[in-house]
Amino acid sequence: MSDPFDDFDDLKAAMQAATPAPNVARKAENIALAEKNFATRQETARQPRFTSDRPKQGLFRGVISMLNSISTRHALTATTAIVAIGLFVYLPTLQQGPTPVTLTEAETRSRLAVDDQIAQAAQQEAEETDALSGQLVEPLAEIAASPMADIAATRPAALEPMAGVLAPPSATKRMLAPPPPGYDNRDQFALPEVDTEAYPEAEPNALKITTEESVSTFSIDVDTASYAILRSSLNAGQLPNPEQVRIEEMVNYFPYDYTAPLDELPFSSRATVIDTPWNSETQLVHIALQGQKPALDARPPLNLVFLIDTSGSMDERNKLPLLKQSFQLMLAQLRPEDKVAIVTYAGSAGQVLDPTPASDRATIMAALDKLDAGGSTAGQAGLQQAYATAEAMTEEGDVSRIILATDGDFNVGIDDPDELEDFIARKRQTGTYLSVLGFGRGNLDDATMQALAQNGNGQAAYIDTLSEAQKTLVDQLGGALFPIANDVKIQVEFNPAQIAEYRLIGYETRALNREDFNNDRVDAGEIGAGHAVTALYEVTPVGSPARLSDPLRYQAAEVTSVSEEYGFLRLRYKRPGEETSALIETPILPGGDATSDMQFAAAIAGFGQLLQNSPYLGNWSYTQAIDLANAAKGEDAFGYRAQAVQLMRLADTLSQ
Repeated sequence: MSDPFDDFDDLKAAMQAATPAPNVARKAENIALAEKNFATRQETARQPRFTSDRPKQGLFRGVISMLNSISTRHALTATTAIVAIGLFVYLPTLQQGPTPVTLTEAETRSRLAVDDQIAQAAQQEAEETDALSGQLVEPLAEIAASPMADIAATRPAALEPMAGVLAPPSATKRMLAPPPPGYDNRDQFALPEVDTEAYPEAEPNALKITTEESVSTFSIDVDTASYAILRSSLNAGQLPNPEQVRIEEMVNYFPYDYTAPLDELPFSSRATVIDTPWNSETQLVHIALQGQKPALDARPPLNLVFLIDTSGSMDERNKLPLLKQSFQLMLAQLRPEDKVAIVTYAGSAGQVLDPTPASDRATIMAALDKLDAGGSTAGQAGLQQAYATAEAMTEEGDVSRIILATDGDFNVGIDDPDELEDFIARKRQTGTYLSVLGFGRGNLDDATMQALAQNGNGQAAYIDTLSEAQKTLVDQLGGALFPIANDVKIQVEFNPAQIAEYRLIGYETRALNREDFNNDRVDAGEIGAGHAVTALYEVTPVGSPARLSDPLRYQAAEVTSVSEEYGFLRLRYKRPGEETSALIETPILPGGDATSDMQFAAAIAGFGQLLQNSPYLGNWSYTQAIDLANAAKGEDAFGYRAQAVQLMRLADTLSQ
């Protein structure tokens, strides 16, 4: 009978033959490649979302996790260990005929001890891998390729069965494969485990005492990002954080059938007093603006610059691939005289498509299809390149718009918020507006997106599905791209003889000082063609038991007035290209009738306050919000209001 330890001698010899000699030049090349991979993927440190075909645990997942985290030297050691295991498994079969081996009890215990040590080392490696704060998205296949090739070149022929292990498939070079056949974008509802999202810090508006502060001033807002973001959270089974909830963006997400202007004004305005759904002792002042809807064939030529974030963090299904599909929908709405250019930024900015007629859709789509995500960001350089491109495209009478598409996880290169505001403000004076489209979750920098859009005279929207892209970039194309009024400001003066207290619902990030209203140098929001704008105040009439503040002991007697007006509404706006604002004034009178649009807007405002845990709702519940919204859905041609009711139901269940 052969000596059982001959097997170990054979194993030792095979390992020595398989292990390459140290190669200093190769080591330097591998280190350089590792640094390059790190720079390429520095924005994707968070782990990818785990799905049924990409499990969090399991043997194969453990091997990939280990390869993602080990160094070049450790990779060499690991692959050598794989060779050793292969030899241990396959070597007995290589001998001439089966040779039974009988081990003594001591030898058996020795081998079991070795097996235990291997298992403990593997477990420790897995625990260390899980403890890492992030992993390189791209496995170190390229780094390990050279040492693996050396091993493959020197391995005995007996090791051919291990070739598949020694040469990882090229598919591992990218974490995200193309969507499989039948891919359903409901998969996008799953939120990432790592969350570095940033939102504007703004507390809900406080209650104001009319005798102390009778004037309220703010800029209008037609952004819709907040509603789409909280919808994404609710569909993923999570209640949104209060800072994600901006009630004015929820209310203004929906189309309303307000009366269009009958004269030469760019928009109509109306203030109506209706009952408050959540408090029978207070009332709501509903302010509605409705922009003109010019004929599509009467609009001026449009110059579009797509400024696309192609950094590493955009390499997810609901980011760059969805972005390409969204822009494809938009291209179908453009006219032959419109022009499109594409600028990207990732590591450095570059123009990938010169100004091209919108009718040449094949060329535009070919440029979009070639885009791939990778590298760090150079947002400031991208902005500069995009503005330069737009200015070169613009001719007399044209409308120029930059559409920045990003997940928000980028450094624009300007750390000081005031400096960023000044940079965008200077550029908007050229007549080029900047809108922002957000994609993906987990690292969405909503705060920066809002700042860019507000200072760029544009809008901010969030795209999580093709349906949302259809609404934003097709159905509301005119409102998104063709302004009819700039720097629109609202100021309401409440009559202290009629109104004891009031509070503005939403618009926290749009508040203005009282003196800003008449200052034409102060920037404000824009209204696009066909846009509707809604604002709501909750007011407490004098003498109402709902009043929350007591009169001051040493305050003068209550103000008296013969006027029945609740207040006075003033609006300022500029026509595009003009520097001087125009003024619109109208009184706010009690006794209005609530339309279904007004009631639905009130239901959405109540929904937003429920998500914020507002102290002003009393015992009002999701059930009552659902009932009110259902009763006021109206025609609802595209199902947006029905979708809102479903979100209320989800929020109600999740809140329990």
